Amino acid sequence: MSIRIRKPWDMLRESEATPEHLFFNRRGLIKAAAAGAAFVLAGCDGEDSAADTGRKPTAQSGATEAPPDPSAGRYPAKRNDGFAIDRPLTDEQWASTYNNFYEFGTHKQIWATADRLKTRPWTVTIDGMVAKPATYAIDDLFAKMDFEERLYRHRCVEAWSMAVPWTGFPLSRLLALVEPLSSAKYVRMETFNDPEMAPGQRQSLYPWPYVEGLTIEEAANDLAFMVTGVYGKPAAPQFGAPLRLALPWKYGFKSIKSIVRITLTDQRPVTFWQDLGPDEYGFWANVNPQVPHPRWSQAFERVLGSDERRPTLLFNGYGEMVAGLYKGLEREPLYM
Repeated sequence: MSIRIRKPWDMLRESEATPEHLFFNRRGLIKAAAAGAAFVLAGCDGEDSAADTGRKPTAQSGATEAPPDPSAGRYPAKRNDGFAIDRPLTDEQWASTYNNFYEFGTHKQIWATADRLKTRPWTVTIDGMVAKPATYAIDDLFAKMDFEERLYRHRCVEAWSMAVPWTGFPLSRLLALVEPLSSAKYVRMETFNDPEMAPGQRQSLYPWPYVEGLTIEEAANDLAFMVTGVYGKPAAPQFGAPLRLALPWKYGFKSIKSIVRITLTDQRPVTFWQDLGPDEYGFWANVNPQVPHPRWSQAFERVLGSDERRPTLLFNGYGEMVAGLYKGLEREPLYM
C-alpha cells in the first residue's frame, strides 16, 4: 500500500491560484545621477495600477498575433498532484496583462511590448563545468523532457503574492543531460541580449544581460522548475517564453525569464539586481517575514487581484523541502 505524505501546501484549492501577469510586479526603477552615483530601486507603494486598486485588467486590442507555437500539442500537461497549494489560482487575465520584463521596459503593462520577443529560432547553451556541454534548439530540448503541470505559490519582493499553474520540468533533469562535474558549485543563468528586439536593453544603466544564479544544491532540489508554459498552454512572451525558471521559495526576481545560457561554475555569480542594488538585493533572496526589505516590511503580502492580505510564510511555505539547503550558512544574508 502506498502512503502519500501531504506537503504543507497541499491544502490549497486550485480556485485560489494567482494569475501570472502579476507575477513580475517588481518596481525596480533605477535613479542614476552622475557617474559613480548609487543606484536606488523604487519601493512597492504608491503605484496607481489595476493590481494596486483591485480593478481587473483588460487586454487592449492591436497586439501582434503570434505564430503557432511548435510545442502547443504538448499542452495541457498532466498535473503533478504532489505540488498543490493552499490558496486559489490567480485569474489568468491578471497574470497575463500585468508583468515585469525589464528587457522591454519598466512599466507593468509590458505584455503588449513583450510580443516583440521572437521565441523561434531559440537555442539554450549549457556549458562550464560539465562533461557534455551542448547547445540545444529549444524544441529539440523540449523533446527530451516529460512535461508536467505544478501549482506554485509566488511571492514578490514587493510584498505581493499569487498562485500559478506552471508547466515544465525539473531543472535537475535538464542538468543531468550535460553531467555536471563534482567541481561545479553554482549554476549561472542568463537571458538573451538583443537591443534591436528589446528596447529596454538599450538603457545602459542596466547590466545586460539579466543574470541569475543558485547553488548546485538548490538546482538539484525538486522544487526548482524550468517553465515552458502556463495555464495549460505555451508561455506567452511576457511570462518569459520559451524557457524560464520558477523558484517558489525565493523572491520572484530570482525566477529568470527567457533563458539562453546556463553555465556551471565554481564561482558565485553576481546577479542582475545584486549588481544594481547590493544593499537591497542579494544572491540568496529566500522569503522570510521577519527580515524586512530596507524600505518596507515583508511580514504580510497582498494577494494580487484582491484586497486580501496574508501573513508571509518563511520560505514562502516550502520550508519542509528547502530549509536543509541552508544548514551551516546562518552567517550568509540568506533573506535578501
